[in-house]
Amino acid sequence: MATSKVLAGAQVVLPTGTLTNGRVIVDGTRIAGSAPADAETVDLTGHWVVPGFVDLHNHGGGGASFTSGTVEDVLKGVHTHRLHGTTTVVASTVTGEMDFLVERAGVLSELAEQGDIAGIHFEGPFISPCRKGAHSEGLLRHPDPADVRKLIDAARGQARMCTLATELPGGIDSVRLLAEHGVIAAIGHTDATYEQTVAAIDAGATVATHLFNAMPGLGHRDPGPIAALLEDERITVELINDGTHLHPAAFELAFHHAGADRVALITDAMDAAGFGDGRYMLGPLEVEVKDSVARLVEGGSIAGSTLTQDRAFKRSVTVDGLSVEDTVRALSANPARLLGMYDRVGSLEPGKDADLVVLDASFDVKGVLRKGEWVIAPV
Repeated sequence: MATSKVLAGAQVVLPTGTLTNGRVIVDGTRIAGSAPADAETVDLTGHWVVPGFVDLHNHGGGGASFTSGTVEDVLKGVHTHRLHGTTTVVASTVTGEMDFLVERAGVLSELAEQGDIAGIHFEGPFISPCRKGAHSEGLLRHPDPADVRKLIDAARGQARMCTLATELPGGIDSVRLLAEHGVIAAIGHTDATYEQTVAAIDAGATVATHLFNAMPGLGHRDPGPIAALLEDERITVELINDGTHLHPAAFELAFHHAGADRVALITDAMDAAGFGDGRYMLGPLEVEVKDSVARLVEGGSIAGSTLTQDRAFKRSVTVDGLSVEDTVRALSANPARLLGMYDRVGSLEPGKDADLVVLDASFDVKGVLRKGEWVIAPV
C-alpha cells in the first residue's frame, strides 16, 4: 500500500533544473507539496531522483510478447520494464492479419482501461514492403482508411499511435483520419521521398518512428524522409539508443538538430528485453537474439531491440555526453506530452503520479516508485 514518504538528499531533476540536496514528498499515490507528519524519510544522499520513464514504442520483455501473449504475459512484460524504470509503457503490436490485430486491440484495450499500460501502438500492417524490417511481407497492406478505422474502433479509445508508410495509397487520408480521432500518426517503415514526407506532416503526422531505421538514408540530392522529419518542429523523433540501431554520430546529429524537446527515446523492445539470448517469435517471424542483438533468423534484419530505458539513460549520459536534464526530457517529459499525459506523468511536480526512478552516481537503477509504491525499494 502506498504510504507517505520524503525522499531526501538526492539530486532531484525538476522541469526547471536540478536541485542539489533536494527532496521529493510522496503522499499516497501522488507527489505532494508538503509532508504529512507521519511521513517516512528515505535518505538518498549521493543518488539522483528522476521522473519515471515513458516508453512510446515497446513490443514486450521478460520473455513475454505484447503482440501475441496472454494477459498474464503482457503484465509480465510490463513488470519487467518497470524493474528498469519504465513506469508508463505503450504496448506496440507488429504486422498481422487484420482480424488478429482487431482481437489484440480488444485484449490490450482492457489492460489500458485498467491502467496497466498507457494505450496501444499499431506498428504495421500499413508499411512499405521496401522497408518492412522485421515484419511479415505477406501480411502487409496499404493504409486504407477503412482498415485504419477498424483498429481505432477495436481499441475503444485506447489507440495512441499508428505507424504507417504515408506514401502508400490511402496514406495521407489515413493520417488525417488518425489526427481527427486523436491518435498519433507516425511516419515509419517508409520509402517516402522528402516531398511525400512533407505532405504527410502537413496532413497531421507528428512522430518519426525510430528515425533512420527502416527508411531511406539521408542523401545530398535526394534528402528523403530523414531531412523532412528532422527539420520540422511539429515532429518528435523516436531514437533507439542501444548502440546497435544508431551510430553515435547519427544519434548526436538527430539530437542536435531536433533539439532536446523533440526527441523521444524508445526501446522498440521485444520479448528478450530483460530476459536473455535465445530464439523468440516476433509476430509470425522467428528471431535469434545473440549478444543482446535481435535479428530475424531469415534475412538477418534487426528485429526490435533488447533495450531497457535505464540502459538508454545511462548510455545517453555516459557515452553520448547528454546532460541529465536533456535525457530526462527525452525519456519522460517529451513522450508524456505526446501521449497527452503530462498532467499526470513525465516530471516531478506536486499533484502528479508518484512515478520516479532512483539512480546511483553511475546512473544504475537503485529504486523505482510507481504510483507511490516501490517496485524496487532503494537499499
